Amino acid sequence: MTINYIGAFLLISIGIAIIVLKKNLIKIVIGMGIVDSGINLLLISIGYRTNGTAPIFSDNSTFFVDPIPQALTLTSIVIGACVTALALSIVIKIKEHYGSIESDDIRRIRG
Repeated sequence: MTINYIGAFLLISIGIAIIVLKKNLIKIVIGMGIVDSGINLLLISIGYRTNGTAPIFSDNSTFFVDPIPQALTLTSIVIGACVTALALSIVIKIKEHYGSIESDDIRRIRG
């Protein structure tokens, strides 16, 4: 179980490092996706219960996995896909306007 938490924090750390250290806007968007995946893994890991069943009420099982983190993760996946699509469309517009997707070049142009 702790391997899930280690993996989640590793993904979040790698994503933040990519966002901070890379200058290419596409790589920054990929870093945002990696952070999103790490957060989703963390949410699912928080809601996991050993020997728990699906959160469907029936007569023979009373020990369920927590459905709230599952719902939050599903919502987060949809929002992450939309944010990634919007960010990539903004990168395309930046490329059309400035002629580059390197953040240093765009800061130098200022126009």
